[in-house]
Amino acid sequence: MYKVPVEYYFRIHHVRPRFKDDVENVLFYMAHCCSTLKVLPLNEYKDKLNTMIQLYPENAGKTEKTINNWRTEIAALFGFYIEDRNTQKTETGEIAYFLDKEQDLVQFFKFYLFKFQYPGGHLKSDRIKEFIDAGIKFKPAHYILKMLYEAELKNGKPLGITKEEATHCIFNDLRVTRDYRDVNEVADLILTNRKNKVEYEHGGDITRYAGDILDYMVHANLLDERHGYFYLNHTELESIMVFINDINYFDGYDRFYGKPVNIPDLAEIETDWFTYVNKELHAELFKTDLTSYFTEESDEEEDLYKTAVDDKIKEILEGVGSTKDIGDLGENLVIGHEKVRLVNLGREDLIHLIKKIPTALAVGYDIQSVEEDQRKRYIEVKTTISNKPLKFFGFHLTRNEWDSAQTLNDRYFVYRLMINRSQKVIYILQNPVQLYKQDKLEMRITDGAEISFKEEVAEKTELMIWKN
Repeated sequence: MYKVPVEYYFRIHHVRPRFKDDVENVLFYMAHCCSTLKVLPLNEYKDKLNTMIQLYPENAGKTEKTINNWRTEIAALFGFYIEDRNTQKTETGEIAYFLDKEQDLVQFFKFYLFKFQYPGGHLKSDRIKEFIDAGIKFKPAHYILKMLYEAELKNGKPLGITKEEATHCIFNDLRVTRDYRDVNEVADLILTNRKNKVEYEHGGDITRYAGDILDYMVHANLLDERHGYFYLNHTELESIMVFINDINYFDGYDRFYGKPVNIPDLAEIETDWFTYVNKELHAELFKTDLTSYFTEESDEEEDLYKTAVDDKIKEILEGVGSTKDIGDLGENLVIGHEKVRLVNLGREDLIHLIKKIPTALAVGYDIQSVEEDQRKRYIEVKTTISNKPLKFFGFHLTRNEWDSAQTLNDRYFVYRLMINRSQKVIYILQNPVQLYKQDKLEMRITDGAEISFKEEVAEKTELMIWKN
């Protein structure tokens, strides 16, 4: 059984959210909720956010304590809002606005991991003191990616790592987290332990913290998980190199190392930490390359249909000018979907009537399509990308879009396009204003309309790819 030498053992830990198994859905929902609150007095922000958390589908009947824990975990771990005790105000963080606007959860997790470090404001002040006293200063995503990358260069083949190996050989060893042990030494240690069939203590509680970070790295598309082993995702080498070459840390705790630490002094730095994790969120940095979401391995030697679809996707991706423009990609895919729909209805003669509306016209919808009987169909497209299928069905309509929905009635459609690894699905809402009046969807008025709906309210259809 492998044991870290006692003089080097320090069990690393962090906030572990109660919604860990549903984290992608929760993050979209909470980013959306926080974005509507903006800046409010502390208690007002707390009460309104608690009410929103209570409305999350999984939270019916949950205790006030559970709801409060949800709220504080969202703040501590992900920095969605910043409480300023001096001004007695709570302000929504830029990272929440960013996720709500971009709808790119893969990119979000890259930003999150890029800043995540030990110690950090995701820990309580007494825990931060323990990390500082132990001399720890460690960015896990940086170290893991560097180790896997250099091990592959050295050995000529990919190295995968298990949660147990990451826990005992990296996270719980001060030679890594304090002394920055050479990554090649750690890779050699892991391989030697495998060769000698050395076992590790394992189980949910033991491996949960290293396991969380590895799981988040999968959400970020930095790692692939296969049969319990985590490998570099080679389609993300550009982002991986950004992580590997990063040498920046949050420096707010630097002055405390090697000195007696007073916990109240650490508490005063909390706002600085959350300001740090919410800055430099450049829209072009870490944007998801969508090509990989439309390239699937096939066991068949030749699949002519798949080849045609892949070729068409490449053409669409090239046509939007960037493989990272989620909104443009979604609109182009929906145009193709509408063409296939008409062909399936026997009205190929009408496909020339489908057109994309220039944004500058500000008509409140993205696409003008047509029905079998030539009535118009006006479509607003809302596209989201994630690694796993989502259960959170929400979106924002601008005031102009909501006005158009009111004017066009049953000719107005919202296509909620959800792109993930396993499926590309459209949830179609026809006449959202009428659905609201019938209590079939939820709406909050802000600077437009915040819409959420249950899956059964929408027409669900697989995205159809136009390949002709």
